[in-house]
Amino acid sequence: MSEYKPLSPLSSLIFASRWLQLPLYLGLIVAQCVYVFLFATELWHLVSDARGLSEQKIMLIVLGLIDVVMISNLLVMVIVGGYETFVSRLGLQGHPDQPEWLSHVNASVLKVKLAMAIIGISSIHLLKTFIEAGQLGMPLCTPELTAIKSPCTSFTREGVMWQTIIHCVFILSAIGIAWTDKLMSNGSGHKGAAH
Repeated sequence: MSEYKPLSPLSSLIFASRWLQLPLYLGLIVAQCVYVFLFATELWHLVSDARGLSEQKIMLIVLGLIDVVMISNLLVMVIVGGYETFVSRLGLQGHPDQPEWLSHVNASVLKVKLAMAIIGISSIHLLKTFIEAGQLGMPLCTPELTAIKSPCTSFTREGVMWQTIIHCVFILSAIGIAWTDKLMSNGSGHKGAAH
């Protein structure tokens, strides 16, 4: 059993400052509860109004549910992975419910997983936009048009174009993060082999 050398008061203070992140992770747990409530509300809306909804509307609601689940997954990765990486160990080794990805999590792995989750969320939003893109060219929805249930759209061609460009930037960013991480891990592997 190894003994730790006592830290100086300044080192102890700096090291203990990592606990300042705890309220942030607890806040994300509250946000997770809000998403569970949002999911339940949308699911109830889908089930209770299913007979009066068009197939396209049902598809959009289901995509919204998938979007909520993916954002919730992102929150879990940030809460559990971030706490384990930056604050303190959770002590889950050997626990039957330990997530597979948590056994090899570090800041680099977390960045790549978060980038992939963001791309997934962006893909859902883009898919929802493409489903409703058939309404492009109609007048933009206003409270008056919505009140009289007149056909309208909340999308413009420029908006769809920018959403597609932003999605592509997310993909390029994730590729850049993964490539940089690969270069760094290969570089540290070569250094370890040289020593």
